[in-house]
Amino acid sequence: MSGILDLLNSPMGRQLISGVAGQTGQPENKTADVLSMAMPLLMGAMKKNASTPGGAQGLMNALSSKHDGSILENLGGLFGGGVDKNVMDDGAGILGHVFGAKQPQVENALSSKSGLDTGAIAQILQIAAPILLGYLGKQTRQQNVNSPEGLNGLLGGLMGGGRSAAKQQSLVESFLDADGDGSVIDDLAGMVLNSGGRKKGGLGGLLGGLFGK
Repeated sequence: MSGILDLLNSPMGRQLISGVAGQTGQPENKTADVLSMAMPLLMGAMKKNASTPGGAQGLMNALSSKHDGSILENLGGLFGGGVDKNVMDDGAGILGHVFGAKQPQVENALSSKSGLDTGAIAQILQIAAPILLGYLGKQTRQQNVNSPEGLNGLLGGLMGGGRSAAKQQSLVESFLDADGDGSVIDDLAGMVLNSGGRKKGGLGGLLGGLFGK
């Protein structure tokens, strides 16, 4: 199974990056930077939320109804006339649920790493969240996931599996649980941004080191 960062490097991921950049008016390379940090963080936060039976059931319910993957079937239409307000509102709700009170801290840390202002970061996250949930919904259907244990396994697999995923999940959880200054997200972001030295060729260089790929 491909990890979430492989998705960003796929044709659909490039369409997502291009569409989000067009919607927010930000350069594609900066948008790719933000998404390559934000997607694993979102995934890790969802995995943390799904570690409780209630959280897992809530996510399962969302994935089997509203977020069934249909959003992925017409990304061109989604971005063609500007992202619909309902999608943005949905994204805002997802972020509030997943990150809770840590959302401003997440946005500030992503802003400091990428050089984009927090308003642009918030917009990118609002668009990315429903698409990520749609991707999860599609994966749960394709792999016939119908239990909290199966959902946790799916999320772990999308984070890369094995020790690298466990390390990243530990970073995500300590960041979301901490009251510190965001240094943990700097570590997490640094795993992406500093893999293999300087950034090379946009996404290709960015995606190198987070999961040891």
